[in-house]
Amino acid sequence: MKIRSITCFYTPNQPDAAEQLHQLAAFSRQLQSTAESAGIEVQSRRLATPSFTTYTQGKSQQETLQFIQRLEAQAKENGFTYLSVGPALPQEPASFELIPALIAATRNVFVTGIIADSQQFYPAAIQAAANVIAQAATINPDGFANLRFSALANVPAGAPFFPAAYHAPNRQPAFSLAIECADAVVSAFKGQTSLSAARGQMLTSMNGFAAQIELLLRSIQPDGIQFLGFDFSPAPYPEDNCSLGGGVEAVLSGSIGPVGSLAAAAVIADTLDQGAWLHAGFNGLMLPVLEDSILALRAAEGVLSVKDLLLYSAVCGTGLDTVPLAGNVSELELAALLFDIAALSVRLGKPLTARLMPIPGKQAGEVTEFDFSYFANSRAMPLQGQQVSTPLNGNEPVKLAPKHTYTHKNGRE
Repeated sequence: MKIRSITCFYTPNQPDAAEQLHQLAAFSRQLQSTAESAGIEVQSRRLATPSFTTYTQGKSQQETLQFIQRLEAQAKENGFTYLSVGPALPQEPASFELIPALIAATRNVFVTGIIADSQQFYPAAIQAAANVIAQAATINPDGFANLRFSALANVPAGAPFFPAAYHAPNRQPAFSLAIECADAVVSAFKGQTSLSAARGQMLTSMNGFAAQIELLLRSIQPDGIQFLGFDFSPAPYPEDNCSLGGGVEAVLSGSIGPVGSLAAAAVIADTLDQGAWLHAGFNGLMLPVLEDSILALRAAEGVLSVKDLLLYSAVCGTGLDTVPLAGNVSELELAALLFDIAALSVRLGKPLTARLMPIPGKQAGEVTEFDFSYFANSRAMPLQGQQVSTPLNGNEPVKLAPKHTYTHKNGRE
């Protein structure tokens, strides 16, 4: 296990913004040094803000882009690898329209768009997000720019994983920790015959890792910086020994994709739910196809589909992440997929994301050709899409009540 990211949160338009940034930079450097001295690898330090709409009001598009470029430069100067400028908002359609230009004008800036909250999803925002994905796919010849955009459904502030990370407005500086721990899942379940023993081993290793970091924090965390918690969503690395797909396969002693996989995934997710650490973000199953060697392989083999990933999202996953799609997928088909993600999120009361990557020039089934150390190449996945029209795709937000449970004795609970 390692710390994937020390993610720091601040508000750029507050009077003491520069002081906040310097304080967070100094603290995150100290935390990285302290962790590494204790034998814990830290992969990156990252910075996130509230929605860019909150600090660019009244600016033209060009002024907004220049302001964000300055923020990117300041983040780099302070040692942060990546910057998230938060989400475009459903109430401000023009904020979505800015995103393709924002991605094109920067190198290390991530941005998102909210398509649903805890009570409703927004058809207009869904269509706007689909348009962003379609436009961003053309920024680079390989469609790589969509790595820096994700649609958010019911995702709270404070999540440490990118692109989802953003800060709550008018809150004190804070940080949370994203943990790369798919290897702990593989190690716990591989070769085991006792499910309870494997679950216990997984939980013990993760709780122990969190406790070790919490002990380090006691001596270095300043009073003015709030710790929001850990996200132990088992983030993979594109090697088989750190593949969450491999972890799922170890639980069921079979391949991820065919029936039976969901039960195995649910076991891992339920074990995560029992973690004693302070939770931030998702703490669910992160299944990024292109970042996971086994997922990439099963998608290339055709045994893992987009619908399978949707199914896992409904029960235990964090959404659709780095999903390679054909370059000719239409904006309408992308929107239809986002409708499903948004509805799942609201109905089930859980945070979900969609980071979709149409690849120009690739047909479904053709091999991807990314040259990126954090990607395992796969094939463009087929999408059985369609156009979603009225009445579902109307002008008004669609309200959904979270699913209730029922018992024979007491009725609705």
